[in-house]
Amino acid sequence: MTERDGIFAGDDPFAIAQRWLSEAEATEPNDPNAIALSTVDADGLPNARMVLLKEIEPAAFVFYTNYESQKARELDGAGKAAFVMHWKSLRRQIRVRGEISREDGPQADAYFVSRSLKSRLGAWASHQSQPLSSRAALMAEVAKVTAQHGTNPPRPPFWGGYRIVPSHIEFWADGAFRLHDRFAWQRSNEGSEWQIQRLSP
Repeated sequence: MTERDGIFAGDDPFAIAQRWLSEAEATEPNDPNAIALSTVDADGLPNARMVLLKEIEPAAFVFYTNYESQKARELDGAGKAAFVMHWKSLRRQIRVRGEISREDGPQADAYFVSRSLKSRLGAWASHQSQPLSSRAALMAEVAKVTAQHGTNPPRPPFWGGYRIVPSHIEFWADGAFRLHDRFAWQRSNEGSEWQIQRLSP
């Protein structure tokens, strides 16, 4: 057996991440694809919030949001972000850091269509991160966009995806007496080889 057999087996970190996520889907009670997304504002002040990871591609991770939100402004401004996925039921986590780019083409259109009608109308109605006078005002906006767009609303021009292409991925698994197992995949750019290293807990 090699050092990374078992849950860490393989040289493709995206395949390992997908395998761990698939296993978490059977054990986590809610949103196994939730990630804590971290960004920085123009002053370098960090910010974090939970979002849902929607796809693990062969070389990237994809999530969706409102492009006029605070998170989007920070993503566009810095061009970099980080996130952590933590599964309490499995006692595992994945940390990712990398470059950000928008996904606002056919792939974003297809994902938007796959959402429930109420979620699609909600995307049109919400001026995310902006002050809101009341919930009644929000529901009035939902009624307004429902009348405008009906049962097949298109993807709003201000809503779409982001793709994070990692330069660093770390896999962590709980160990007895806090002697955890940690392996880091690092590379200088998207086309370079991954360097894999075990880390002290």
